[in-house]
Amino acid sequence: MSRVSDARTYPVLRRPQRNDFDEPAHGQHADQVVRLLRRFGPLTRSELGKLCGLSRTTLYEVVSKLVDAGTIVATVPDNASRGRGRPAEKLELNPAAGCVLGIDFGHQSIRVAALVPARREIRTVVETHLATASWPERMSLARQLARAAVGGQLGQRSFDAVGVSLPRSQSVLSAQADQRAVTKMISRSFGARVRLDSAVRLAALAEASWGAAEGQKEVLYLELSNRVGGGLISSGSLHRGAYGRSGEFGHIVVEPQGAPCSCGGRGCLQTVASSGAVLEAYGAATDVAGLESALRSGAERAREAVERAGTHAGRALAGLVNALEPGIVVVGGALTSIESPLMERLERELRAHVVQCSWRPPLVLRTATLGTAAAALGAVSLALSHPDTASARSLGRRPNPSVQPGRTGPMSAAPGPELSLAALLAGRPVGDGMHYGDGPTVPANQRDVLPSTYTTPTM
Repeated sequence: MSRVSDARTYPVLRRPQRNDFDEPAHGQHADQVVRLLRRFGPLTRSELGKLCGLSRTTLYEVVSKLVDAGTIVATVPDNASRGRGRPAEKLELNPAAGCVLGIDFGHQSIRVAALVPARREIRTVVETHLATASWPERMSLARQLARAAVGGQLGQRSFDAVGVSLPRSQSVLSAQADQRAVTKMISRSFGARVRLDSAVRLAALAEASWGAAEGQKEVLYLELSNRVGGGLISSGSLHRGAYGRSGEFGHIVVEPQGAPCSCGGRGCLQTVASSGAVLEAYGAATDVAGLESALRSGAERAREAVERAGTHAGRALAGLVNALEPGIVVVGGALTSIESPLMERLERELRAHVVQCSWRPPLVLRTATLGTAAAALGAVSLALSHPDTASARSLGRRPNPSVQPGRTGPMSAAPGPELSLAALLAGRPVGDGMHYGDGPTVPANQRDVLPSTYTTPTM
């Protein structure tokens, strides 16, 4: 079992919901208590009473309800005086309260990303399971992983919201009725509202939030893996289409007389640019690692298969770019690990077929950076986008970012990838109502595609 922790500074905090209390006044007092604990850290009841000005009776009632709700906890400091009488206990925010959870239900694994407001960080953990595991078994494992990611016991109100990545495999979750049933199961299990979307679209959202397209409002994402798909971020929001089926880029026809596709058509991009199609075209490797090895050894047939995929993917992308005009194109998935021949052909096709405008900045082409954690992180972003998520309402603040290195938990095999949340802390609106800052400096995996020189008009 591999459990990887990836912690980052993050300025959010669950505020008690007004229906946690019997009277509106108590809700206001609870907000005040939470704000004071957020500002000053652990406080004794006496210190808290002096700061908030509440009577002992009112403060006792408010604190009791907050403790019962799991929003705050009472602790005795380790360095408390051992003199006469009981040491004064202190009240502090519950580190396992108000979290936002992202769950990626894969075919044989579950990855959980938890935004932990009290510790101002995001952690991810992953564990494999049998492909035949039932949904109750998957839910039990997801809850165990959530507990590991949060680092504490899960209370009745531990989570503000849960985002869920739908499996790429339709054998795991297919019909809308199944989705509704699973949504109810997740909502009951975690006691929070649930939002769902496809894994590939959530990967697009994650790359626009924390990855290769961080801080960008117009993003086109293409994923080349077992399946070919993608997503569009338009005006900072995830585009879903009229019926929630947008992003089926794998079914753009690139060879009208080509191979049959699972959709019933022929010559779809899926049939030439998926990892399975490329491996079949090469014929002498069973996985992408073997294909990479063949390319390094100079196998001409392997190069031809990869270049063919890059050519068709580039032409399909060029049509999408001309129609949608994104500012940046991000390509992810298993095939991007063999970046050289694939991305070279893809870039060449973009240069050849994207309409050039002398006054427009160059189209930027980047490879994805978040890897297998993308869908779970995108699910966190999706959950944050709900207007009633208390954690999302606190994103308007601008604290100084402080990024910590990834850490390896006691059962981890290796630390997770370094994720930058600096943009998230800066407060610029991007991505379904979330707030992010300007993107990072241009990385090595960025390509300015068109035009090579330009002048930006004065606004």
